[in-house]
Amino acid sequence: MKRYFFPVLTFVLGFALVWQLKFAQRTKAAPRPNVAAVPAPVDERAAIRTEGRVVAYPNAEVNVGTDMDGTIVYLPVQEREHVTKGQVIAELRSDDLRASMNQAQARANESAADIHLYEIELERARKLYAEKVGTLQTQERAQRDLEAAQARLATAQAEVKEWQAKIDKTCIVAPISGTVITRAVAPGETVKDGAVLMTIADLNRVRIEAEVDEFDAGRIHRGSNATITAEGYAGQGWRSHIEEIPNSVVPRNLRPEDPGKPVDTRVLLVKLAFDGATPLKLGQRVQVEILPEQKQMARK
Repeated sequence: MKRYFFPVLTFVLGFALVWQLKFAQRTKAAPRPNVAAVPAPVDERAAIRTEGRVVAYPNAEVNVGTDMDGTIVYLPVQEREHVTKGQVIAELRSDDLRASMNQAQARANESAADIHLYEIELERARKLYAEKVGTLQTQERAQRDLEAAQARLATAQAEVKEWQAKIDKTCIVAPISGTVITRAVAPGETVKDGAVLMTIADLNRVRIEAEVDEFDAGRIHRGSNATITAEGYAGQGWRSHIEEIPNSVVPRNLRPEDPGKPVDTRVLLVKLAFDGATPLKLGQRVQVEILPEQKQMARK
């Protein structure tokens, strides 16, 4: 009896352990009931607080580049220097281009002299042929020589214009009036076609680009007032207003300073115009507080 008792007991205990493990796995894998997430109620009277950066208006910040390869021989401007539209801010070496243009101009001058000579010969050949002294063949040859010289002159003049256009590209001027924000090259440096030489911005034409959570899209309106603050300017604030609200949302670029805010939400890049002058720098990070409609009405 004892000989069969322990094997049977071991089998029963093993079967019970296997059944218990399977039941635990089924319980763990069982789907949980769907519970709809209920968003937290939004206080319409609360201000919208977010972050943004100081940016330039469209066409108020440009990257100045070059349309051709070359070596910089003249670069008179430095960073933080003010330049005016049309001012020469860089030049590339153009000695070889000017030599080629001079050769084309010499060919043009030679063709112009030939044209003058062939015009005289054609006129003489016509007179002789009219007086029955010359031949038609001589007149036709003079006409052909004149037309060939005119074609050579047109070709040479086109070459002169082509070389002049290339020389003009070696002289780079400021496309707008503003301040040199960055200078990426130095005199003597060789650059490639399309290289950026410097960035110029009109610092008098800046505004705020704020990242407003998409959940607050229905609470902002064009013309809404806002207050701008920034680190390093304790106790100071600048009034602004919303002047542009985009029609689409984009991923967030700025990491929220508030750790309670989600970082994976999409945002509206809302543009705000300053109501006055500020000491804020281009690209500086700022805090934005957009006032709700009730507070704006009370302030007015």
